[in-house]
Amino acid sequence: MDAIISVLEKNGLVTAFAVIGILMYFSYVISKKLTRGRVHGSAIAIILGLVLAYFGGITTGGDKGLADLSIFAGIGIMGGAMLRDLAIIATAFGVHLEEVKKAGLSGILSLFVGIASSFLIGVLIALAFGYTDAASLATIGAGTTTYIVGPVTGAAVGASSEVIALSIAAGLIKAILIMIAAGLIKAILIMIATPFIAKYIGLNNPRSAIVYGGLMGSTSGVAGGLAATDPKLVPYGAMTATFYTGLGCLLAPSILFLAVRAVFGA
Repeated sequence: MDAIISVLEKNGLVTAFAVIGILMYFSYVISKKLTRGRVHGSAIAIILGLVLAYFGGITTGGDKGLADLSIFAGIGIMGGAMLRDLAIIATAFGVHLEEVKKAGLSGILSLFVGIASSFLIGVLIALAFGYTDAASLATIGAGTTTYIVGPVTGAAVGASSEVIALSIAAGLIKAILIMIAAGLIKAILIMIATPFIAKYIGLNNPRSAIVYGGLMGSTSGVAGGLAATDPKLVPYGAMTATFYTGLGCLLAPSILFLAVRAVFGA
């Protein structure tokens, strides 16, 4: 057993791929057997991953979840920005430019509408919790856009570390008004809801997938939701959802921050 553990520790990234592969397998089995495919396997995998990360953190007292355990250290690399960005970019290779051109102005507008509406909701949430300075409002507003845009904006406008942390955990449970991890909850909700609402909003072609990705903004959520709806639509929704994050990183610390400061002052 010690020899096996030693081999797994020395080949951390390979171990990580094996662990994630097994987790994904069971997630899709659960999706198929218990939900008949209505809750996508990706959403179940994220929930199971959170549970494992929680217990990993409790066991080690660390802050990296399972990656704090030496045998699972490779998960920290596999789940890092490098492979994440590679996976996101790779989805674009399934896109046909002719279909992208058909989206035209509606595809572009969906990005701006999606960012502006999420940002506004975040600002209102921040106001409800007593924040009044422009830097805090803009940072938390950016956090509801995506959990990536929040820290980028906070660092750019000089927000406090506490506010930047809140931007990552920006959201609202209406019943008890408790801040939750909006970026992740949003992704899971999108994954679960997309297959149910697809037929009602005409989400059955590349053009609508492009617009949907721009409005929702969560790459993981959009990709998982579209995979459960129609795998052929995944690259189109993921492409604009990726642009959403990049555009948010440009708009939130600049135009949107200046707008908030003009209204609420420095």
